[in-house]
Amino acid sequence: MVNSLGVIRQPSAPGNSATPNLPDANSSSRFLDLNGLRFHYVDEGHGDPVVMVHGNPTWSFYYRHLIRALSGEYRTIVPDHIGCGLSDKPDDARYDYTLGRRADDLEALLDHLGVRENITLILHDWGGMIGMTYAHRHPERIKTLVIFNTGAFHLPAAKPFPWALWLCRNALFGPLLVRGLNAFCLAAARVGCKRKPLSAEARAGLLAPYDSWKNRIAILRFVQDIPLRKSDRCYDLVSDVQDGLQRFRRVPMLICWGERDFVFDRHFLDEWVRRFPEAEVHRFADAGHYILEDAPEDIIPLTRAFLARHRGR
Repeated sequence: MVNSLGVIRQPSAPGNSATPNLPDANSSSRFLDLNGLRFHYVDEGHGDPVVMVHGNPTWSFYYRHLIRALSGEYRTIVPDHIGCGLSDKPDDARYDYTLGRRADDLEALLDHLGVRENITLILHDWGGMIGMTYAHRHPERIKTLVIFNTGAFHLPAAKPFPWALWLCRNALFGPLLVRGLNAFCLAAARVGCKRKPLSAEARAGLLAPYDSWKNRIAILRFVQDIPLRKSDRCYDLVSDVQDGLQRFRRVPMLICWGERDFVFDRHFLDEWVRRFPEAEVHRFADAGHYILEDAPEDIIPLTRAFLARHRGR
């Protein structure tokens, strides 16, 4: 099985024995201690930093093709959120699974690495909200933005919240479906690609960290943390980030969008375009949510060309 860079298979990291025999990373794999929790990240290459932030239910493995394509010219930094990938998967007593804490973790990592300027953020799924929360705190650090099927604002008014996500948020059925039956991860692997089926290797890699009730805690908490009402814990934070997006109107932005995504669909894309009319937008009518699995032959050259055009900015 491949690793988060698509290379080798090694035993799991010490202290994470509940996730045995994961596809581990090579010499570019690192761990940062976050209050006693092991926070895994890939740090590969040299040059201006390109920070890739994954969503739910993926991990740094999702960006493996892009890491290989960019690390010859850039410093690619790709964390696994706590509860995801090769990072520790603590219970709620040890970790607060919320948007604010996720952004804190990303900030702690980049500060630890001394990465404070000329940052490109590449964002997918929940990574958009996490990454743009970090950007909201430090807009002066952001050089360019690359957006893949994600959001950084509240659910668009015209977008119905998918019934499958409502079911996963249900206090009774959600834990059984998401943590017990692994329905969320399995469904994402099945419907995430539309142009071509997810390969067996990619499917195994994406699913590998989430092999037990314990190891699927973050998958459920991400769904539960989606802010739909003002009483939801991160609703105000999302409102703040949303209200601050205009500060990035002059930041070069590339948007690549799989149009057959039942969650991050045209309503989300339309909102990005409305807020950032000068963004470079590429729509893929036959691609789904896992756009880097569906259309890497299109996305990688577009991303490389975009970064090259803005390299000396």
